Amino acid sequence: MTPRNRALAAVLLLPLTALAACTGESGNGDGDPADVLSTAKAALDETTGVHLVLEGRDLPKDLTGVVKAEGVATHQPGFEGDVTVRIQGLEPTIAIIAVDGLVHAILPFTSKYTPVDPGDYGAPDPAALMDPTSGISGWLTAATDVKKGDQTRDGSDVLTTYSGTLDGANVVSAIPSADDTGTFEVSFAIDDEGHLRTATLTGPFYDGQPDVTYDVTITEYGTDKEISAP
Repeated sequence: MTPRNRALAAVLLLPLTALAACTGESGNGDGDPADVLSTAKAALDETTGVHLVLEGRDLPKDLTGVVKAEGVATHQPGFEGDVTVRIQGLEPTIAIIAVDGLVHAILPFTSKYTPVDPGDYGAPDPAALMDPTSGISGWLTAATDVKKGDQTRDGSDVLTTYSGTLDGANVVSAIPSADDTGTFEVSFAIDDEGHLRTATLTGPFYDGQPDVTYDVTITEYGTDKEISAP
């Protein structure tokens, strides 16, 4: 190969080398776990908004509590989406707007938003899930005995798992049914941009019931939506 051709090949290969570096098994997975989780907290606290899903697995049939919440969560703080609750064996899905410290819902068999107390349904104020102190991001720096786990791929993204434990006092403000004296196993998946993508908590969420699991999935960082009371 002539010197000119070698130079041309190097120029052509450079973008591929950079791409491999960006998508390889590296990035945030190489950092100290405490630093990685602290960076992920800052990223979640600083973004304008996200798409958030909170969903329970293997929930007791006779519980009164939140089964699923899905919608746009912002740092107004605000939330607009749907919440599915289980109450007296039923699982209605309720349209929710939470903003300015109030939660408004379209209750079953109604067509207009009315103020509600989410605690009556064993559910959190979904706007509070984005609170930097008592919300989901607080789990990232409150977790103890954190250990780095496996790396997986989600499409072109590399996710690194970090597992540890959380005191119930750090969980109950986001999920009110949690035992505030209990201990919860937690697992976070952090992408190569330092974003929290998933959090999985397992522990005593319901008094007198076996441990259950809640999964949180966060996407669409940078969502910009002004949430207004109905």
